[in-house]
This record gives sequence, structure tokens and C-alpha cells, in this order.
Amino acid sequence: MKNAVLVFGGAGYIGSHTCKALAGAGFRVVVVDDLSTGHRAAVQWGELVIGSLLDRDFLRGVMDRYRPSVVMQFAAKIAVGESVADPAVYYETNVIGSLCLLEALRASGNVPLVYSSTAAVYGVPESVPIAEGHVIAPINPYGRTKAIIEQVLTEYRSAYGLRSVALRYFNASGADRDGDIGEAHEPETHLIPLALDVGIGRCEFLTINGDDYPTPDGTCIRDYVHVSDLADAHVAALRYLVSGGDTIAMNLGTGIGCSVLEIIAEVERVTGRMVARKVGERRDGDPASLVASPDLVHRVLHWKATRSGIDNIVETAWLWHKKLRACPL
Repeated sequence: MKNAVLVFGGAGYIGSHTCKALAGAGFRVVVVDDLSTGHRAAVQWGELVIGSLLDRDFLRGVMDRYRPSVVMQFAAKIAVGESVADPAVYYETNVIGSLCLLEALRASGNVPLVYSSTAAVYGVPESVPIAEGHVIAPINPYGRTKAIIEQVLTEYRSAYGLRSVALRYFNASGADRDGDIGEAHEPETHLIPLALDVGIGRCEFLTINGDDYPTPDGTCIRDYVHVSDLADAHVAALRYLVSGGDTIAMNLGTGIGCSVLEIIAEVERVTGRMVARKVGERRDGDPASLVASPDLVHRVLHWKATRSGIDNIVETAWLWHKKLRACPL
């Protein structure tokens, strides 16, 4: 492909891993990021263009300059708790920003889009594993912003012909096996890096948010997917769109759940260190179990998670975590 792939939010966690996968597959990568939460040091594959999704003139200029064949949209606010405390920022960035981008894509001839969505669009599941036909019922502003744009993508296809793939991530985790990039949120809210911070001595203890759920060990169960597997799925989605694929939303998960206590045990095994923990209150709206049915993505994109064993996830996260804490981005 001669034209660039524009990766909005490519300086972030999943975006940077996807840039590496795209470059490895022979695509020309251009990262577009405002660096509000992303890291300049994570932009190692392709050119960096700094600018905001909310700047319509900037977006038109970027589209005119690079004339991309496909655009990927990772740029978003992603913390559930923050979205409850400050929903205005989430609606502005995740909804208005994405709408600005969609209008730029439409003005450039309906450039197809790979959109970063989330399992949070399902809310509290009625059944597990969760298939794409499950009711969309998000329970927090973050999930609602993603569900809104998914609906917009369906309507843009009907009204304007703009094609897209929305990928609903379950729990992105792990790090690049080469140690080039990894997870570096500030503040950190995800279980595995928080547990590793305890193992490395940076935090005194890990808080488990409830141990009385109706699960085998009483803690929440989640579907953990290695970030490099997610990156490969984005490359597959790009190829699907380039070959004429139509608008669709798909789960990205393994179909296998792992509890909080199982994650802690694996962190202790990999690090050789105890993870001190205490039990706190349940978080509002935290489902007991969130596990994907990945059947649709298997059929449509011919993608399966191949790196997402919990041992590999924690091992790669630990290698990166030690490097990150020694040399912060």
C-alpha cells in the first residue's frame, strides 16, 4: 500500500503496538497524537504529527497531506472512574472528537476506519460468554461514548457509504516481547501493572475490589488479551476493509476468563515476589464476569489470539515494567 495508514492515538498503549505490527507488515505509518496521554518515546514506527481531534482544520490538513487508504482511531479517554467524575471531557474527546474525524474522512472520499471500541458497551452481561448480538447497555459514560460512536458508524455507512470496523476490546494486557513498548498509564488503573508495582516495591499493597462475587474464588473474572494480539487484529481489520469488507463490530477476546486471584498468583510466580493485598468494596457496576465470544472475529478476520496465555501476558508485562520503572518514559 503506497498511501499512509493514519493512526490517531498511535503514541498510546494499544496504538503504539499496532504501529509496530503495521510497520512489520510493510505499511507506511503516520502517528497523529496530541500527546496528552501518549508518549513521544512510543512513536518508533513512522512519522509523528502532533494535533487534536477537535481541530477540524488540522484534520483536513492531515487528510489532504497524507491521503490515507485507511485510518485507525485509538485516541480517546479510557478510565471508567474518571468518566463518571468528569463526563464532559469524555463526551468532548470520545464523541465530538470522533465526529470531527468522521467528517474529515467523509470529506476525503469516505476513507475507511478501524475504530477502537470496548466491551464496556455491553454493561452488565445477561449471559457469558458475550456475543456481539448481546444488548448494548453501557453503565458508565466511557462505555456510552463508545456505544454512541458505534451507532454513528452504522448510520454513516447507511447515509454516506463510509465503511468501518469497530473492535470491542476485552482486557488489553501484556507488552511487546522485544521490550520496545508497553503499558504506561498515569495514573495506572489496570490490575496487572498495579500488581507488578506491589511486586517491585513501588506500592505497599494491591486493593481487590470485592471478593464476594458469584465466581469460583469470589473475585471478578475477565478475558485478558495480549496487546500484540490486539495489534494483529487491527492489521487484519485493515486488510478486511481494503479488500472491500463492510461495516461491522466485533469482539476481541480469547473466550477464556481469569480471576483477580489467578492474576495475582501468576504475578507472584513470574516475579518470585509476594503481592500484598487487601480487600476493598466492590466498585459500582463491576460485573462478576466479562468473557468474550470470539467466534465472529475468527470467521470474519481469521484472527485468533496466539500470545494471550496468562503466563505470557504477565511475563512480558513484567519485563516491560522493570524497564519502565528504571527508565520512565
